[in-house]
Amino acid sequence: MANVVIIGAGPAGVSAALYTARAGVDTTVLTKGPGALARAEGIENYYGVPGPVSGAELERRGIEGAEAVGVKFVHTEAVGLTFTDKLTVETLAGDFPADAVILATGASRAAPPVPGLAALEGRGVSYCATCDAFFYRGKDVAVLGSGEYALHEIAALLPLAKSVTLLTGGAELTASFPAQVAVRTQKVEAILGPDKVSGVQLAGGEVLPVDGVFVAMGVAGSTALARKMGAQVEGNKIVVDDKMMTTIPGLFAAGDCTGGLLQVAKAVYEGAVAGNEAAKALRKGGFYGA
Repeated sequence: MANVVIIGAGPAGVSAALYTARAGVDTTVLTKGPGALARAEGIENYYGVPGPVSGAELERRGIEGAEAVGVKFVHTEAVGLTFTDKLTVETLAGDFPADAVILATGASRAAPPVPGLAALEGRGVSYCATCDAFFYRGKDVAVLGSGEYALHEIAALLPLAKSVTLLTGGAELTASFPAQVAVRTQKVEAILGPDKVSGVQLAGGEVLPVDGVFVAMGVAGSTALARKMGAQVEGNKIVVDDKMMTTIPGLFAAGDCTGGLLQVAKAVYEGAVAGNEAAKALRKGGFYGA
């Protein structure tokens, strides 16, 4: 029986798994645990969800649906991807040989070790302005970052928030920000709560009152496994064709790791395409004459 290994249990990975499993392909999803979706406070711009529904709840429903059609979920971390006679995903729990692999690990969202940040996730700390900006209309917010990722988040916040302050934490600016965005370069010492975000403490003791903090540091890092295989990447996104296949036969990618719109709808679509195309190819004999 042909098998597929999917790395990532977010919307893209689970969507792909639904298609491969229902097509009769033995399907295993490797996951490190809750991803970016689980951090979303509320979602109400998704088809069939009058909302708001928490990202964690939407993620749980997706996984339960996949398990119901026979998808196996393994909690481990993928650390390598190789090819001998077939693709093999190397993990902390051992090797997983596969006739096809789908990368759906999302885009990394770097978070600094700031006291209060992790504790207030979903209670004023967000990793997706497009998802959560609506809940901060007329309020003061801050964005942690200094580059294009931060600029993207600010663009979603400016039409709704009362004010937006960029906190670079001492990092050098690598993008040009709108004049109405205040830029503070001091080190961020703490996110203040305790039950929900009330402010940010900066180096020197100054407290900046805000209702929300959006983390937009770093860039997508999920191209690492693709690079290990020699698949083509451009910047921080994995290059795929219209079937969501990379430049390596049998290796697909879907969701945030392919760039573009970082939204559930896009991830689900790309996962569906990747899963469907992988299943069709495997029914015809695979990618390497298997």
